[in-house]
Amino acid sequence: MTLEADVLAAFPAEVQIPAQLVADAVAASSASLPRVFVVLDDDPTGTQSVADLPVLTRWEVADFTWAFAHIEESQSQPAVYVLTNTRSLDPAEAAARNEEVVRNALAAADGKLRLGFVSRSDSTLRGHYPLEPDVIAATVAAESGEATDGVVIVPAFPDAGRVTIGGVHYMRGSGDDAGELTPVSETEFAKDASFGFANSELARYVEEKSQGRFTAGEVIVLDLNIIRAGSAAGGLGDPALSAKAIADAIEPATDSTPIVADIVTENDLRALALGLEEAERRGKKLLYRVGPPFVRGRIGQEIRAALTSEEAYEGNTPSTAGGLIVVGSHVGLTTRQLNVLRAEHGSARIIEIDVEKLFGDNAADYIDTVVAAVVGALHIGDVIVHTSRLLIKTDDAAASLKIARTVSAAVVAVVNRTLKTFPPRFVIAKGGITSSDVAAHGLEIRHAIVRGPMLPGIVSLWEPVDGPAKGIPYIVFAGNVGDDQSLAQVTRKLSNAF
Repeated sequence: MTLEADVLAAFPAEVQIPAQLVADAVAASSASLPRVFVVLDDDPTGTQSVADLPVLTRWEVADFTWAFAHIEESQSQPAVYVLTNTRSLDPAEAAARNEEVVRNALAAADGKLRLGFVSRSDSTLRGHYPLEPDVIAATVAAESGEATDGVVIVPAFPDAGRVTIGGVHYMRGSGDDAGELTPVSETEFAKDASFGFANSELARYVEEKSQGRFTAGEVIVLDLNIIRAGSAAGGLGDPALSAKAIADAIEPATDSTPIVADIVTENDLRALALGLEEAERRGKKLLYRVGPPFVRGRIGQEIRAALTSEEAYEGNTPSTAGGLIVVGSHVGLTTRQLNVLRAEHGSARIIEIDVEKLFGDNAADYIDTVVAAVVGALHIGDVIVHTSRLLIKTDDAAASLKIARTVSAAVVAVVNRTLKTFPPRFVIAKGGITSSDVAAHGLEIRHAIVRGPMLPGIVSLWEPVDGPAKGIPYIVFAGNVGDDQSLAQVTRKLSNAF
């Protein structure tokens, strides 16, 4: 058994750092040429840690122009999320999409903005790594001539129980297991059909995934001794000492050297942000491969309190129709959350999409039947639409993705046709690929604003600003976050019948 307190005992205490200190440093670096971070989000759940930032589900030059103008006009913090959904794509498609996003963002910036690129991925290490940061670095070099010195890898997501200590990435226990740490390679996520892995030590994970292109020994590890170097100053610590230690450690990075960072708390993220600012001030060119809360820490955004029921509908008149809860994720936590919601929300109509019928000759007729049932039920109250919990498995990664796409396409069709027939009061989408496809295709959202989290640090609310879903709260709910009660808690905030 690994106890978090025992592991942390070997390291200094965290340095207390206000978010405003980071925000001021970020603003100072933009004094001569404004900088915006472009976050390529491989599924939409990366927005759950931020608030009041623009989100794009399309990435033409005009879309970036809208986002950059929104940031300037609203004086919001300098970041835009781009929903690439590449975790649902094969490697060639993912590479092409990353390249297109970077090219178009740079074209829209047109030398009037300095762009920083963030490859946002999974806090449990699933995704196209090192492919995506490789493509971003190559595209930046091709378009601007600027070489990348280091790729900073920060999967930690403390709000959801993912922490990195001593270079090892862990999942925190909950309930009776609170205080225990499980190396992430020993969890169900490491057995992912498309993105499985064997190593929890991040330097070895890099070696594994890069197939030896980078050895573990070549990886720069920013452990808590470096992140918290300012702790030795006594009192609340000295953030400048931490920043210097981090920048000094990054100094040798060249030619996309992987850099991994220990993170346990929000203060650690802010210390890292100050160190990265200092490294970039010294001339280092960095890309980022990160979990959800990194951007919040990097731009110095305060932690947004969970939205209230009133805030979720602020500026819009909620419909009297029922709400639509769409569940596509198959991880164990999602199934438990679904079971609690079903048990507690007795008035909700439950409609199951039988996955096996989506692969039959009468799939189209079957989807017609599901849509009619959903629309009819929304006139009465909330509707829970979920895919059958029987997971069709294959050992072939490409075949696994194809199955996932077929199921997701059916879910999208049900949502889109429902929206255009009888718009729901709200929409919750559970699962990464599910929530991405529902946003971009089911609800036809092109531009949205992330208003904030529905639960502390997790589960984001998007307000669509265009398209047929304009004004309908859209809740992006990752498959692997929260506890058993979380889905019911979010639904209760939004529903007029629960």
